[in-house]
Amino acid sequence: MEMKEDELVQPVSPTAQHMNSSVQSISLIVVLELEMAIDELQFMSFAKHFIHLNPLFTSIMVNDTNGERKWKKVEVNIEEHIIVHTPPSNLSLQLFDAYFNEYMTNYALQELSQNKPLWEIHIINCPTSNAVGNLVFKIHHSLGDGYSLMGVLISSMTRAHDPSLPLTFPSRKVKLEQSGHILGRVYQFLLSSMNTMLDFGWNIMKSSVLEDHLTPIRSGRDDVEFRTFAIRTITFSLPQIKQIKTKLGVTINDVITGMIFLGLRLYMQETRPDSTNSNSTALVLINTRMVENYKSVQDMLKPNNSNAPWGNRFGFLHIDIPKATEYELSNPLQFIKAAQKMIKRKRYSSAVYLVGKLMEMIHKLRGPEVAAKFMYKTFRNTSLAISNMIGPREKMAVCGHPVKGVYFTVVGVAQSLVITMISYMDDLRITFRSEKEFIDDEKLTSCMNKAFENIYKAFMEVSI
Repeated sequence: MEMKEDELVQPVSPTAQHMNSSVQSISLIVVLELEMAIDELQFMSFAKHFIHLNPLFTSIMVNDTNGERKWKKVEVNIEEHIIVHTPPSNLSLQLFDAYFNEYMTNYALQELSQNKPLWEIHIINCPTSNAVGNLVFKIHHSLGDGYSLMGVLISSMTRAHDPSLPLTFPSRKVKLEQSGHILGRVYQFLLSSMNTMLDFGWNIMKSSVLEDHLTPIRSGRDDVEFRTFAIRTITFSLPQIKQIKTKLGVTINDVITGMIFLGLRLYMQETRPDSTNSNSTALVLINTRMVENYKSVQDMLKPNNSNAPWGNRFGFLHIDIPKATEYELSNPLQFIKAAQKMIKRKRYSSAVYLVGKLMEMIHKLRGPEVAAKFMYKTFRNTSLAISNMIGPREKMAVCGHPVKGVYFTVVGVAQSLVITMISYMDDLRITFRSEKEFIDDEKLTSCMNKAFENIYKAFMEVSI
């Protein structure tokens, strides 16, 4: 029976159009490191279940008769979306690592075909230092953000040791200071209003005319989003990070952000000392949904679910990387305090929501391509992007395959460096996606390890 046109299509959200335009095409890559070789037939069955989690997984973007972008349902050939790659045999573990990294770099640069639904799953039975097999998801950002895709994990994966129990996640709740006194509430309102105006104006300037200095982490090349990049990860202990957080009276995000800022300045010092005082900005992506915990895909797709809908619901925060003239590299805890101060101030600001409204206005008045250019320049004028996700507390399994580790990154953004983080059980995995032949990824991760070591050493010497 032939389906009616209104059953075939639904509108593409403005943000999804900005992510998939002539200006930019942004995708998410998620890697699941498995403890056993991958059973290809099982994952073919998994994919057939996967595509029914959300109608967008069986849809493509088209223009209707009025030129409006719509999602159109199409027939899906699973074999076109599941890529099985068999590496050469008899390689050493070190060569397998190098082979997998090279495969990831080459594959990640390839744009997804617009003629079929915008996702792929790669099965790579390539034993590496971290896994026996690797399952790689590539999903276009227009389909949804990290929060949405975490809902896919909840909906399609189980606990490795007890599949009858659901995965659980740490709370995402952010506590803001509240004053019970009327004068205190007035002060907080005035502070929020002032911060909002200052931040909104600064964000507009950074997305239009103000560019960060060129430094060892920002090449400023016009084609940076198309240049070959490296993907490297490092793992830190969450219990150790929580120790620092508790003793210093800060948040986990304060500790991580301070460590990243210190690591970046250490890298600049080792590669080009004069750049430690550069004007460098981190573009921090935050989820704007008013929820504490993740929801399943089914819950996110409910019509009346206004608090945690599927899609792209995030905003940008511009955070200045502390300069070496302001904070001594030999005093690492200063960078945590600086991060705490900046993040706390940003919380008393609604600029991120105003920027979102501005994007909607640009989209409505001048069209999606102009709005996409605004987003493109927001990335291009800054030095790096930082995004983080909260992963499950328990070990998870997919199709009965225990997952040893998980990490993700973002490709297609106009930046030399993207840093992403995800927690999983007792680990924090940080991924660095860096421009090859410009950023020394080995030295960068070494500086990040050094930053954490210096912070932990200084923390152990602090008496509370």
